[in-house]
Amino acid sequence: MPTTIDELLARIRTLQDELEEEYRKARDELGQKRAQLAGEFLRQQRRYKIGLFGFLRRTRPLVALTAPLIYAGWIPFLLMDVFVTLFQAVCFPIYRIPKVRRADYLVFDRVDLPYLNIIEKFNCFYCSYGNGVAAYVREVAARTEQYWCPIKHARRIHAAHGRYPQFFEYGDAEAFRLGLDRLRQQYGDAERKKS
Repeated sequence: MPTTIDELLARIRTLQDELEEEYRKARDELGQKRAQLAGEFLRQQRRYKIGLFGFLRRTRPLVALTAPLIYAGWIPFLLMDVFVTLFQAVCFPIYRIPKVRRADYLVFDRVDLPYLNIIEKFNCFYCSYGNGVAAYVREVAARTEQYWCPIKHARRIHAAHGRYPQFFEYGDAEAFRLGLDRLRQQYGDAERKKS
């Protein structure tokens, strides 16, 4: 059975690589089209922009009242970002774990969209930051778990991180003891993404 799982995981990784390549091609094509039609593209995009006052007029009052609660999330996101960055800066070199590139997870390109008003751009910036920090933290935690406790749970967990399938089966003490040092060296996918 592990052979079948290994084969499926290899196919999934291959498909993920193919998907990433297709995304790259689509981005390149969009970049070429954008360069060719820059002026027209900008005019078309701006046609869909809703002015600030129109945007505020269309906003339901209850939505506006929840804004302070939503924006208060900056504080825990910022604290988590600072803590995890410090954690990996101090601990990862000691454990010989490749560091997670924060810039790969925090992407702020939506603020350049001409059809967004200032509030929408700020909201996109905030969501990019919050989700980027969450993804960054998840990868740091996954690499830490791979080092300290790479054992699968007895129960199936929802949305396990990408490193989880390589972990040792629950209750397989022999595999854990014999393979822990080897697994602690297998951050190859992290190194591959750097190049």
